[in-house]
Amino acid sequence: MSDDTLATQSGLQRRTVLTGMAGILATGMAPAIGQEKITLRYLGTAVNQDKAIAEKFEKDTGIKIQYVAVTTDDVTKRAVTAPNSFDLIDTEYFSLKKIVPTGNLKGIDTKKIKNADKITTLFTKGEVAGKKVGDQGTAPKKVMYLEGEKSKKFSASPTQYMTLIPTVYNADTLGIRPDLIKRPVSSWAELLNPEFKGKAAILNIPSIGIMDAAMVVEAMGKYKYPDKGNMTKKEIDLTIATLIEAKKAGQFRALWKDFNESVNLMASGEVVIQSMWSPAVTAVRTKGIACNFQPLKEGYRAWAAGFGVPATLSGKKLDGAYEFINWFLDGWAGAYLNRQGYYSAVLDTAKAKMEAYEWAYWMEGKAASQDIKSPNGDVLAKAGSVRDGGSYEQRMGGIACWNAIMDENEYMVRKWNEFVAA
Repeated sequence: MSDDTLATQSGLQRRTVLTGMAGILATGMAPAIGQEKITLRYLGTAVNQDKAIAEKFEKDTGIKIQYVAVTTDDVTKRAVTAPNSFDLIDTEYFSLKKIVPTGNLKGIDTKKIKNADKITTLFTKGEVAGKKVGDQGTAPKKVMYLEGEKSKKFSASPTQYMTLIPTVYNADTLGIRPDLIKRPVSSWAELLNPEFKGKAAILNIPSIGIMDAAMVVEAMGKYKYPDKGNMTKKEIDLTIATLIEAKKAGQFRALWKDFNESVNLMASGEVVIQSMWSPAVTAVRTKGIACNFQPLKEGYRAWAAGFGVPATLSGKKLDGAYEFINWFLDGWAGAYLNRQGYYSAVLDTAKAKMEAYEWAYWMEGKAASQDIKSPNGDVLAKAGSVRDGGSYEQRMGGIACWNAIMDENEYMVRKWNEFVAA
């Protein structure tokens, strides 16, 4: 769909929906009262914009979701420069430091969110099963609350207004080909082990790649960062110098940017160890190829996304946005995401919509009592297998740091590009 078509469509929606009955009568399309159809423009990356979720929500509520898919960086740019171009935003927590000071997001009133008090403590308190997890980088608890509905400032303690309601989150680690490595791998340091020269790969998204690199630097015992998610120029220099040295020695087969690229590198066996995302490991496995999302002793690098609402949203569109968020936390969507290896914000409601054997495999780290299938029926794990990294408590309780945007982001990107060009 072209941008022009999108603009025309969203223009039409604004005219027909936001202006209410007056607008509808003026356009000559006067339906019976109460039949006015709401369409919510959902801005986010294609990864989270699942057709099945939109279809199920429309079936359950009659509200239509129109996906507006852009890159992660463009989600932030639109939120800052064009807050009227969407009705719902699905963005990562680390982008909030750029968006919230503009005043373009409305605090989400938790009194209107039925399951607000059931949102996992990982977000509200930075805890899993009562234990604190690592909060280097932009841990959600640091940016979870606003001082008030229209505030441009984060609140250090819980308030009635949340910045975002969490949608999906996970903890990332290295992916390995156990059949080709043939020995245990337990540390991030292995990414730069010369044993894997020419068969390693790292993620070429600067703000995430540099944190993977920092996990490696620390694991090698070269340096301990006060905050891997917010490095000084000196720390950035040290991290990039380590990468450039490895690259010049021929360590990397590739620097990947795209999900499918990471899958192909691993499935072909060209790469045996690399930065990887959990669903990419699953994709390799569905081809019948051994691939582990390897738990490492230093812990995981976590990420999280959530739904936000633009400050200007009002009336029926605002009601529709709240209805969508409430529906999303009600279990069906949570179960759907859990079955793909992500985690959902409210665990109880998702559990109620999953089979006991699925919950035991995905969330409790137990051996599968029967084949585990994806939402579209692909076998993801055979009966008897156990999820990499174990239970929710083991995985999310093992977080070392969170994706972030550094204060020295521009400098870091410049240095990262020197590594890419080296």
